[in-house]
Amino acid sequence: MIPFRAFRLAGASARSVRLVGILAILGIVGCDAATDRFAANELHGRVVSFRESTGVAAAVEDSAAVVGELFGNPDVPLLPESFPDGLIDLENLQRAAGPVSSDREDVHFGIYRAHCVVCHGLEGGGAGPAAALQNPYPRDFRAGIFKFKSSPRGEKPLRADLTDLLVRGAPGTSMPSFARLPEEDIEAVVDYVIYLSIRGETERRLQRFAVAELGYGDERPDSTADRLLTDGEGHFQSAEIGSAVSQIITDVASAWIDARPVEVPAPPVYSAEAELDAAIERGRQRFHGPVANCASCHGKDGNADAVTLDYDDWTKEQTTRLGLTPSDADQIAPLRRAGALRPRAIQPRRLAWGVYRGTADPESLYRRLVVGIDGTPMPGLLVQEATGATGVTSTEVWELVAFLLSLDGRKDLLLTPSSRQEG
Repeated sequence: MIPFRAFRLAGASARSVRLVGILAILGIVGCDAATDRFAANELHGRVVSFRESTGVAAAVEDSAAVVGELFGNPDVPLLPESFPDGLIDLENLQRAAGPVSSDREDVHFGIYRAHCVVCHGLEGGGAGPAAALQNPYPRDFRAGIFKFKSSPRGEKPLRADLTDLLVRGAPGTSMPSFARLPEEDIEAVVDYVIYLSIRGETERRLQRFAVAELGYGDERPDSTADRLLTDGEGHFQSAEIGSAVSQIITDVASAWIDARPVEVPAPPVYSAEAELDAAIERGRQRFHGPVANCASCHGKDGNADAVTLDYDDWTKEQTTRLGLTPSDADQIAPLRRAGALRPRAIQPRRLAWGVYRGTADPESLYRRLVVGIDGTPMPGLLVQEATGATGVTSTEVWELVAFLLSLDGRKDLLLTPSSRQEG
């Protein structure tokens, strides 16, 4: 049995009406766009259908119904009773969701809908009304994969990572900085993004659970004891299925709680420019060498002139991992009808410009080199301190960082203050 708590938001105001009107005039959304429910994740259902070679209509419908009962809708978000304490501030969640409004004390509500929904969509699926016009596409939160973070590959981001991204924006993309928003509004959006991600990943797992464990297809199992079926108040008719669903939610949420940053060793600080230049040259050679092999994607000296036909993990999940060719319109037509955006090959960063979508301080660059970037083909370097071992040492990673900093004129960050003054 999984009871839940509900948290109701304030009603719509004239401000929300004006916002919807403007978007309608621009042709971005229609005036009949539903905001009282989250749409079922038919796209992932289609992925499951390809993988399992079976219909999934009933699994998609029942998974959406269960998630709706446990997590609520865009106007009235809910949290399961078993949801871990301390992960999401309920007041923040209440303020970020729902229609756009503000009270007499100028406390803002509906912050996600005001600033994020046009790109990331109501469900956080990265396919909002303006998404198809953007390159790269907005992030799909529902897979639980985030690119720019301080945690190891495969782990969830830290709360501070999401806060930093909202404040800083993602240069080179359509993601702007929200530094002008009040701090409490930014924190509310962070809570809502985490909520959407956990909700979305839970729905994805429930679809797979329904097909693989309960025998769902286009039709429901004959026995009600084998169905994702509740009494309308969040209580499952089968205690065993209710326990399994509760465990799925706990596992997804716990991954956010358990996330920890990658420790970065102190950077070397060079006392002479000649010493730093020698380190930069070693980093340049490693950049083009067979171990790091950065140039194979980022091009000679980071000019992005290498040819690549690879895709990110979001696209691969919907194409190559299903045996489909991304460029074959007929093959991917069922995914497109289910909401998939047109596949685009990755565009490795032109490092020579010094424009990084993630943070660009030396420590962050070091972390990105050793961890890689989740959801992309960018691997992490294997750091081995023992002489002769496969991989690179931490000193060699710092030399790569020095080379990257030299490309955009920031190499002085690794000089001692006295050396900078002399220079």
